[in-house]
Amino acid sequence: MTEDLTVPDERRESQRYKLSVPLTVMVAGREVSAYTRDMSNRGVFFYLAMDDGTLLGRDFEFVAELPPEITLSTCCRIRCQGQAVRTEQISVDMTGVAAKILDYSIVRGPASAP
Repeated sequence: MTEDLTVPDERRESQRYKLSVPLTVMVAGREVSAYTRDMSNRGVFFYLAMDDGTLLGRDFEFVAELPPEITLSTCCRIRCQGQAVRTEQISVDMTGVAAKILDYSIVRGPASAP
């Protein structure tokens, strides 16, 4: 059984994958836990606590751990430079962030939760 990981009726240039993976976002000199809703090679949408969302600047850095279903190998951590393009108040205590991925690199070493 295979699961379709693409978002239906997608009109973006790059393919997005519904993917809930942990992120570590660097905000105001500290690391904040978050998780993705979807991701592509050019962008990401993720959720984080409302209090942390207010600290997020336009440019930021984050680390994500990609599962074998995406890498077609083993788990892989990537460090990304991101640029917030939109934020949404999802609930009283949660912010959604849509961001461009400006640059990324593979983090060497054993993959573990960021």
